[in-house]
Amino acid sequence: MTEITPRPAKSDDPNAPENGRSGTLTDRAYRQLEELIVTLQLAPGEILSEQSLSKDLGIGRTPIREALQRLAREGLVVILPRKGVLVSDTNPRKQLLLLEVRREIERMMSRAAASRRTPDQARRFSDIAEGMDLAAEQNDDIAFMRLDRDLNLLVIEAAHNEYAERTMGLMQGLSRRFWYLHYKQAADLPLCARLHAEQARSISAGEADRAATALDALIDYTESFTRATVDARF
Repeated sequence: MTEITPRPAKSDDPNAPENGRSGTLTDRAYRQLEELIVTLQLAPGEILSEQSLSKDLGIGRTPIREALQRLAREGLVVILPRKGVLVSDTNPRKQLLLLEVRREIERMMSRAAASRRTPDQARRFSDIAEGMDLAAEQNDDIAFMRLDRDLNLLVIEAAHNEYAERTMGLMQGLSRRFWYLHYKQAADLPLCARLHAEQARSISAGEADRAATALDALIDYTESFTRATVDARF
């Protein structure tokens, strides 16, 4: 198994994963493993060892096991009985199908978040938008990935729709990993970050129609990027 050295988020950074809240050990293990998989430090096809992950992350084996089970439900790993845990592969064609679902669910969630966000959530959306602008300016892929995850989580929190939340949870990690795998060949990170910033600002401002339009623009771009990847591979 590859030796891993997770890049920590600053504890005083408001744009750190889940805004710096540590949560349970299982939450912490999940966040770290998801980032390692999404950023390809744990590559597709790699066999994972609970014991090695526990040692590398400094987290007990039970939280690691629970985090891997959650990642399996989201499609990022495959648990093979009596054999181990495998990081799942990627498929550009399936990514296009996933985008069809993302567009409808996330448009609805963006509108709901803009209508229902609290003043504190509005401030946090604004902070994420500023962070996205900075990531675009600095072409910082790791900052972008973390902010993208924070934005998704905050949309879920502000929209107050548990059924859509379950669906989004099954899509986001797969989408971020696909983007990270191919963005250097086919994507424009600064443009993608600015599109996310517009979505966050629209929700912060409480403008539901603008938030839906911003989401459509983001998915339009993501779809064009994905199709370019499919054309290049097939």
